[in-house]
Amino acid sequence: MHRNHRAATLTATLLAGALCAAGCSSSSGGKKSEDDGAAASAGKATTPRMTVAMVTHASPGDTFWDLVRKGAQAAAAKDNIKLVYSSDPSAGNQANLVQNAIDQKVDGIALTAAKPDALKDVIDKAKSAGIPVVGFNSGVSDWNKLGLLEYFGQDENIAGQAFGARLNELGAKHALCVIQEQGQVALEARCAGLRKGFSGKTDTLYVNGTDMPSVKATITAKLRQDSSIDQVVTLGAPIALTAVQSLSDAGSKAKIATFDLNKELVKAVQSRTVEFAVDQQPYLQGYLAVDSLWLYKNNGNFSGGGTAPVLTGPAFITKENVDQVAKFAANGTR
Repeated sequence: MHRNHRAATLTATLLAGALCAAGCSSSSGGKKSEDDGAAASAGKATTPRMTVAMVTHASPGDTFWDLVRKGAQAAAAKDNIKLVYSSDPSAGNQANLVQNAIDQKVDGIALTAAKPDALKDVIDKAKSAGIPVVGFNSGVSDWNKLGLLEYFGQDENIAGQAFGARLNELGAKHALCVIQEQGQVALEARCAGLRKGFSGKTDTLYVNGTDMPSVKATITAKLRQDSSIDQVVTLGAPIALTAVQSLSDAGSKAKIATFDLNKELVKAVQSRTVEFAVDQQPYLQGYLAVDSLWLYKNNGNFSGGGTAPVLTGPAFITKENVDQVAKFAANGTR
């Protein structure tokens, strides 16, 4: 949604053609989407080779999705699965990528539902074709309505409420919730939960998460405009690290806390530059989504009994426990 629409459509069309070939490039950085086995694999299944498509709404360059892919690759390597990964932040283009997977007659699809309405029809097509579809990361409020087999992720509203309660404990009075993609259901739910759990005032600020200089300038301007803001809440690790620069530029004494984690953010928590982070465990989401499709095909299992999501968060990473997580973050798996 932050790129030229026609260009995005062209990108999806090209990806569609590419997916029809034996190998193809993902929309996030040009990496091969048919991933080789991951080093983290523990043994390998002897079951017949199957193909799983993972289709996300990831924006190019967002390091969060590197963790998701690593988890998915580890499960694929363990389960003798050919993993085909693709992504596009445009909901319409993401739907096209799911259709491509259906056309390829894959054995299963794992997808994120950041814009659920845009994916409903193509999910129905996959089900009609006999392809099991699982959800993860985004769409926890909609996965049942979409008819997904199961869901892995964090209840973002609950995580937001827990975030707000923690800010109450820390004495914050005026929070700025920075949303890097307007209309993305998971991000909107986080800020909605924050407003519910936080007893102080909460403002919402929309920024363009694919343009970091713009993010920095927008947050800086807001902090200069309103000096009563004493807490910046970001919804992604790269946004948090950018907000650190905004505070400096604005001369603000506000504090920063964030959702999501990467190894740079871990260092920021260790140095107290960022107060804390909420970890939804993206590696685990990618791993469970792929592994669940293998279990369903080979043993008829479906986690959550088809009625409840499997939660992977929220887990708070603070100065008290960050060192325990740091070694895994350095490996690129937390």
